[in-house]
Amino acid sequence: METAPSQSFGLQLQPQALFFFPACVATVGSSGRPSNRTVVFRGFQGDSDKIRIHADGRTRKIEELKHCPCAEICWYFTDSWEQFRINGRVDVIDGLDPDPLKLQERENAWFASSLKSRLQYLSPNPGLPCLTEEPAQEFSLDPSTAPVAAFCLLILDPDQVDYLNLKNNERLTFISSQNADGVKCWYSETINP
Repeated sequence: METAPSQSFGLQLQPQALFFFPACVATVGSSGRPSNRTVVFRGFQGDSDKIRIHADGRTRKIEELKHCPCAEICWYFTDSWEQFRINGRVDVIDGLDPDPLKLQERENAWFASSLKSRLQYLSPNPGLPCLTEEPAQEFSLDPSTAPVAAFCLLILDPDQVDYLNLKNNERLTFISSQNADGVKCWYSETINP
């Protein structure tokens, strides 16, 4: 059954509700092993089904995504017993991206973030050993400062959604393809849970 992109996630999923639920994103490490971490959903790109996530360019996930841009994001909602697994390709938009529209989108995402969130990108490199036992240095940032080099915007372009509802024992899979006009279309199928 063909559905519109907004309907592909529209089951009981309200985009504003996702801001309060952590999501996990899995990537493929350079060793070929899976790598998983929690991220913050930052909304959809415009009216599309593309998922926006902010990331620190100094983290391992950026290196992994540049090596292999495939990823899967997963939400589980404990109240409704629903799980959404969304698989697709990720576009990493950093300050060196040659596309001026992408750079503008990155800048808009930066300024839409709280100042406290932006300050995280000034801290020491994530994942490296602490070189001192002294308290972490306090950083300050002028609110009008443009995005710092470490700030990346990730855009996950989904091509498959696996929806599982454990309350009613229902599972659907949605797969995208392009029609003759090049428009992304979604097809759903009920599968065994």
